[in-house]
Amino acid sequence: MTNRLRIVFAGTPEFAVPALEALHAARHQIVAVYAQPDRPAGRGQEVGAGPVKRCAQALGVPVEQPATLRSPEAVARLRGHAADLMVVAAYGLILPPAVLELPQLGCWNIHASLLPRWRGAAPIHRALLAGDTVTGITIMQMDAGLDTGPMLLERPVEIGAREAGGALHDRLAAVGAEAIVAAIEEFQAGRLTPVPQPAEGITYAAKIRKEEARIDWSAPADAIDRQVRAFNPWPVAEARWEDRQLRLWSAEPVLAAAGTPGQVLEAAGGRIVVATGKGALALTRLQLAGRRAVSAAEFLNAHSLAGARLG
Repeated sequence: MTNRLRIVFAGTPEFAVPALEALHAARHQIVAVYAQPDRPAGRGQEVGAGPVKRCAQALGVPVEQPATLRSPEAVARLRGHAADLMVVAAYGLILPPAVLELPQLGCWNIHASLLPRWRGAAPIHRALLAGDTVTGITIMQMDAGLDTGPMLLERPVEIGAREAGGALHDRLAAVGAEAIVAAIEEFQAGRLTPVPQPAEGITYAAKIRKEEARIDWSAPADAIDRQVRAFNPWPVAEARWEDRQLRLWSAEPVLAAAGTPGQVLEAAGGRIVVATGKGALALTRLQLAGRRAVSAAEFLNAHSLAGARLG
């Protein structure tokens, strides 16, 4: 029978929830859950518990929310949990060397890429923006670098041709949950060997800035298509129409007559087709600021785009 570990789990957003649930279901002892401090969210900017904190509370696990792990007090409190292992998934705070050395087995990270590709904060967005066809999950032994530690286990995941960021996020979260439980089992069976990351193929997934969501219609249609899919559901690709924000939730490249980038080539029969720097893009779901997202047909029932040019 597999020995049950004492685990400190560190994570904050929805991506980390399946892993926490899986470790709990595997009957490991989750002695504490660390999450970032509660922050304002949503239109009302109300302060509330994040997904991992809510999950931990539902499971009856104590929650810690220090603003930093660098203080002697935070390190001492973490030491007091006497964890065998710390599992980290999208926690959002840097773990200093004093923390990395605390658990007997160290700190393992559930990272949403096949390292060393897309080290850093936004691997899912960057993989989609780059047009990658394969990504995955890496269970990694953490060290002082930025996602530079040795790899313990990998799970490749194919990216669907029309897959959006939200769907890929959810699939990778589920794979990550399975992978961390499997990695612990493999370790306890003596079958897990840390492998150094390759020196070649290193790329960095910089944090997404909201400005990156603004569409440049002079770009090729396939690049804008990747942008729309990568930024669904956040921060959502956007254009301008009559000086109003127009958010684009889904689109696809299509064959169409040439036109000036941003020019609406077709706005009838439920189709909205826009010229780009190379090719054209059909907008299939869009949203004006302050309104709900609607299909192209619904949008055209309420607005005329004939002769329009999007900025």
